[in-house]
Amino acid sequence: MKPSIVIVEDDSTLRGLLENELRRTGFDAASAGSWSQARMQIREAAPDVVLLDVNLPDSQGFGPLVELAGTHPVVMLTAYGSINQAVEAMRLGASDYLVKPVNLDELELVLRRAIERSHLQTEHDFRHSESGGRYTGGMIGDSVAMQQVRRLVDAVGPTEKTVLVQGESGAGKELVAHAIHDASPRREGNFVVVDCATLQDTLFESELFGHERGAFTGADRRKPGLIEVARGGTLFLDELGEVGPPGQAKLLRAIETGRFRRVGATEDQRADVRVVAATNRDLAAMVQAGSFRADLFYRLAGFVIVLPPLRTRLDDVPALAGQFLRQMRTSYGEKRLASAALQRLQTYQWPGNVRELRNVLERAAILSLQEPEILPAHLGNFDVPLFDSRSSSERIDIGGEPTLDEIERTYLKRLLEKHQGNRRRVAAAMGVSERTAYRMLERHGLK
Repeated sequence: MKPSIVIVEDDSTLRGLLENELRRTGFDAASAGSWSQARMQIREAAPDVVLLDVNLPDSQGFGPLVELAGTHPVVMLTAYGSINQAVEAMRLGASDYLVKPVNLDELELVLRRAIERSHLQTEHDFRHSESGGRYTGGMIGDSVAMQQVRRLVDAVGPTEKTVLVQGESGAGKELVAHAIHDASPRREGNFVVVDCATLQDTLFESELFGHERGAFTGADRRKPGLIEVARGGTLFLDELGEVGPPGQAKLLRAIETGRFRRVGATEDQRADVRVVAATNRDLAAMVQAGSFRADLFYRLAGFVIVLPPLRTRLDDVPALAGQFLRQMRTSYGEKRLASAALQRLQTYQWPGNVRELRNVLERAAILSLQEPEILPAHLGNFDVPLFDSRSSSERIDIGGEPTLDEIERTYLKRLLEKHQGNRRRVAAAMGVSERTAYRMLERHGLK
């Protein structure tokens, strides 16, 4: 989904220019020339970010900022910039502050950074509330293996050391990387994920380092790379083993020198990031086979954390299952595993690891809204309920054979009642953006 923005600017020429340019860079842009008009648009569209002029025909100063700061990331825009005004805007909750005439490349970077920070803050708040104030990075379990992982994270987190996390798919490598970030002095910066498995060699360099206008066909403007978005924070390179030789060489240079160059540029930029990489592949074997650079491997292998597969720490299954069910209770109601089902979950080998366990539980929670759910066949051929019947007090009862629309409407109505009409909380419960939640509610006449 495109990031959405509402531009609040009384200069119609500038407003039109900004709206067109931001649409060209991938934003779903709308605009307003006054605060009264903007307030209505923001309420209806629930944008990801607001670009707000300081002085408007019906509002002068920071009143609109104060009104928006608690619910939306806001980037302020003014023709008369001063240090005192910028400091005051940031104190009142602005994500950033720009002075006209605005540089469009800088504007795009600032807006995307504001959205990213907002998403990270939402995620942090959710995890903080779910863990009772103690952030664990999702590393649940007290097995000997997980205790060792925690010790390594606690040791390397406060340093600037590059870390390599190794483990099978679904074991939770990104959660370990996030825990390293949270334990570091860079915790207030962005945690930016680069999914190396989805990027072709031709795209990897451009996505990571960015490109200049005219660098290649279709590059009609300068684009900052993810390494710039992560400035001051942590860059997480997921499935690094999928990167080809050209990308490996440029990545090695960036890690070793702390410098990088956009595609098509002639000058270097400073790479102010901490790198954490992850892979489910045997990089040492790939070095021997000649498919992975030895110098990059040894640069990464200075500090390795091996995340054990779930089948080697089955004692952690009850804690993991309990945590997942607590996270799902807002959406699917209070659930408690039946003892026979829990015993079976602790004997299954979990080839998909922690991700598979969560998927099994979420599937069952969804289906249990209509009828008691039993264990999937591949977990064991015996007919026992997965959930204790005493935990089904919040089940949704719909008679007959309801359509998907009827189920969705009933589900949304229940969430609205549970959260006293708070759309942001409804969106968080469903795991979707507030904008998506609004559209769903509007479709069912539940605004």
